[in-house]
Amino acid sequence: MDRIRRNERLAAMTRILVESPNKIFTLGTFCEMFGAAKSTLSEDIDILRSVFAQFRLGQLDTVTGAAGGVRYRPVLQPEDAYRAVKDLAQQLAVPGRILPGGFIYMADILAQPDIVERMGMIIASQFYRSEPDFVLTMETKGIPVAMMAAKALNVPLVIVRRDSKVYEGPAVNINYLSGSGGRVETMSLSRRAVKEGQRALIVDDFMRAGGTARGMVDMMREFAVTVVGVCVLVSTQEPSKKRLEGVKSLLVMDGVDESSGTAAIRPAAWLAQAAERARLG
Repeated sequence: MDRIRRNERLAAMTRILVESPNKIFTLGTFCEMFGAAKSTLSEDIDILRSVFAQFRLGQLDTVTGAAGGVRYRPVLQPEDAYRAVKDLAQQLAVPGRILPGGFIYMADILAQPDIVERMGMIIASQFYRSEPDFVLTMETKGIPVAMMAAKALNVPLVIVRRDSKVYEGPAVNINYLSGSGGRVETMSLSRRAVKEGQRALIVDDFMRAGGTARGMVDMMREFAVTVVGVCVLVSTQEPSKKRLEGVKSLLVMDGVDESSGTAAIRPAAWLAQAAERARLG
């Protein structure tokens, strides 16, 4: 095998790390792949870390210990995250998006991979330290954002159904109160989908009263799974008292004007505060 030059190693390592976010690669893996010494590869990683930081391309961490190595985490800087969410708010605030019942049309937005990938990255960055074993969402509109969050976390996506499917085998079914009207609905999850003792991050697209999110938390209790966090793309300002407290959202919808079909929508306060802290240094 011809000797691999440093620029070739750097290009290959960048592709490998970025394609497998939050996965730890040992130096031995790269030593075997490139036929280089650990000291040489450590220098390569230092170069990549500096480049990633300089151009705000994410976070490259060195993990110590027996199972240590290097991992890439797709993290947006606070200013970039705030700007991305603010841009999304402007897209959702254009006239004609409000649906009967005060809901907001987001199907076209959730079908754009670049947008949902950024939103998934922002969500994942808030829960890296929580180390969830999987991301949980409710079918169907929450799936794109939840999938991108799962990708950034390098964990599986688990989908709660509105009714059990024969091809998923035995399932657990629970009733929950959905919507501000308090309708009783059913959600279902295959018994094989998760394991007792795991940790779940719940991600959904929209929350008004929090009934669906609360239902998913209750579902995880049936499986003896710990919920490390709940995050939604958009939450409404009203009702102010939700059925589930502590939910983090990227956008807040303050109200709607049904006559013009527009929504007053803004980035959540925690995003604005993080961007301001970063700006002040």
